Amino acid sequence: MRPSRMLFIYYRLMSQQMKAIVSYQTDFLVSMAAVMLTQILGYVFLWVVFQRIPHIQGWDFWKVAFMYAMVFFVEGASGFLFNGMWVLGVLVNKGELDRMLIRPIPPVLQVLTSNIGIGGLGTMAVGAVILVRALQHIELDWTQEKGLMVILLIVSAVVIRVTVLLAACCHTFWSGSSNTAFAHMIHTLGEFARFPLNIYNLGVQVLITAVVPFAFISFFPAVYIFGQEEWGLYGLLSPLVAIYTACMALWIFRRGLRRYESTGN
Repeated sequence: MRPSRMLFIYYRLMSQQMKAIVSYQTDFLVSMAAVMLTQILGYVFLWVVFQRIPHIQGWDFWKVAFMYAMVFFVEGASGFLFNGMWVLGVLVNKGELDRMLIRPIPPVLQVLTSNIGIGGLGTMAVGAVILVRALQHIELDWTQEKGLMVILLIVSAVVIRVTVLLAACCHTFWSGSSNTAFAHMIHTLGEFARFPLNIYNLGVQVLITAVVPFAFISFFPAVYIFGQEEWGLYGLLSPLVAIYTACMALWIFRRGLRRYESTGN
């Protein structure tokens, strides 16, 4: 299927989901407000910590705030745009994946658009505001090439997060359970990405760089943008890591489909 056709189908599927959600306006607004308040409180906590400790391993408040905001923005974007992966277990367990398999649309696209995390909009908004504020307080030598690279790094970060979690959710094909505990455990590892990689021991560094590459969501893009030579070049690997995780997630999803046995799996 052509990419333009897939984008059109994605837009149509997501627009129908949005119509259903915004029809309940009060619930929509309350959900948005609750998510935004939660993320703002996390930012306030970070600010309080740095009032006591001005620097952590050479990182000041605004540089860590930038990493924090990257995680917020990426979490929000992945939750809003591709939240369907979290209902994969239900689709498999109840045999509801059948109707997706008989449509002339890639099953993985249907799964990813089968649910919208509306709270992701609030998380994205908070993340975007903090990103802008952080960049205003950090001295950077901006060029057109760096600006384009920042956009590519953000897109790569979203792809990495979505595909890693999709791969984790695919365990349901083998377990037959709708339980998402394993995927939530992988999701929790993303908390490490909110802080500089060099404050952790070697085991954690390897875990979130090579095993579950969440460091490419925030830390490596940040050091590239800040021009820190020691780690900066690793930031350029983020697009390649995104391609790798996407290919692995699709391979795992397709292998899982072979195990799918409809109702009673």
